Amino acid sequence: MNYHRLSKVFVAKFYLFTQKNYNIMKNVEFENELVALQSNMRNFAFSLTLNRDDAEDLLQDTTLKVLDNQEKFTDNVNFKGWVLTIMKNIFINNYRKIVRNQTVVDKTEDLHHLNLPQNSGFDSPEGSYAIGEISNSIAAFSDEYRIPFSMHIQGFKYEEIAQHMNLPIGTVKSRIFLARKRLQEQLKDYRD
Repeated sequence: MNYHRLSKVFVAKFYLFTQKNYNIMKNVEFENELVALQSNMRNFAFSLTLNRDDAEDLLQDTTLKVLDNQEKFTDNVNFKGWVLTIMKNIFINNYRKIVRNQTVVDKTEDLHHLNLPQNSGFDSPEGSYAIGEISNSIAAFSDEYRIPFSMHIQGFKYEEIAQHMNLPIGTVKSRIFLARKRLQEQLKDYRD
């Protein structure tokens, strides 16, 4: 019988056995640390979401993500910091996903829908009449007030308007302010 070969096999099997047991112990310690951190995680989740239900969802998502990525954790890293960073990143990604889903993409040729608020007032004849009155009031302004005001409500920045009209930025802001005040005065009957 070859004792040298048997001892190599025994050493290899013993090494695998001890590694497996070491990994099991390491997993148990990891999970115990994670359970001990649940209270801190819940508080941090609530500080991010400001809502109990959303905080619980974030806590659960984070716990699952941490357990799924356990092998990426190294012993020389602060465990609490690592877990809370994962939570913060999940929160940010969820927030970005919500914002992305709420973004309206206007595919009309003249981008008509982008210039209307969600409640445009066109649902009723009175609303349509009020929009017409506003448009007529703006159209009645002289060019020096109508152009910067119209560009501003279309979304142009003050700098862009000033550059387009060859005016100082302060003049543009003043004209937009005065046009807004004039419009408010002319349409004061439409206020709720």
